[in-house]
Amino acid sequence: MSIREGKLMALTGLDFTNKTSNDLQDLFREILEEGMHGLCFSLYEEGQKPGDIITEEQVRRRMKIIRPHTQWVRSFSSTEGNELVPMIAKEYGLKTLVGAWLGKDPEVNKREVNGLIQLAQEGYVDIAAVGNEVMYREDLTEDELLDYISHAKALIPEGIPVGYVDAYYEFRDRPRISEMVDVILANCYPFWEGCAFDYSLLYMKNMYQQAQNAGKGKKVIITETGWPSRGKSLRDAHASEENARNYFINTQLWSTSENIDIFYFSSFDESWKVGPEGDVGAHWGLWDKNENLKF
Repeated sequence: MSIREGKLMALTGLDFTNKTSNDLQDLFREILEEGMHGLCFSLYEEGQKPGDIITEEQVRRRMKIIRPHTQWVRSFSSTEGNELVPMIAKEYGLKTLVGAWLGKDPEVNKREVNGLIQLAQEGYVDIAAVGNEVMYREDLTEDELLDYISHAKALIPEGIPVGYVDAYYEFRDRPRISEMVDVILANCYPFWEGCAFDYSLLYMKNMYQQAQNAGKGKKVIITETGWPSRGKSLRDAHASEENARNYFINTQLWSTSENIDIFYFSSFDESWKVGPEGDVGAHWGLWDKNENLKF
């Protein structure tokens, strides 16, 4: 099974029923070697969690692993060592989507936004993301979020698009946010909406179309999508290594055939995510927590 043959089937996804496990392993490897548009950077090792200070050595080691396989890297925060992600990514010739993590603490939010602005002014940011799923978590009001975005846009150098990351439907339901941002940064997870794998690619395309409609001509980037390799099922969505591998294949074939910018979630498994998401949260990586490629 070649990538070219796969691209012809990318509109509806591959027919996996007639493919052997070896065929799909080979296709996965071929796609990975050819490289993807973007990858979300998993920062935390076993025993670490957000709030821990991360070292340059750790970021550099993981960046070297993913560097051959992606053009862009996405980071989620601009403090506590997270600022090293875009700096080292640029050193390795990668483009960056850099985030400021916003929550309920105004002082933390101020440090995050200031960190993002500084990184942008120093040339480490290609796309800036002010906040991630803040509306989904209800950490801020819409007006508060818009104030942070407006402040960042005023100080981030011209030519760097400024956006906000959230579930695709938040842009549909909150037109003021869609109007404020330069680019729509939409998270699209068929798994989290209980979609069976067989329909997951069509489901994601519908999510993407809703984000496009909300953007009214603005560029739409899928900032997160993926499938867990282990953990508890969610209605018709079942976590398994087979589904995770095949979802990656479908996603990447669609991305390349239709020129859709996608940041795949995620690079490495992170055990701390068991807390907010249950056991399934720790198994979204293409590499496991020990930095071994899964498939």
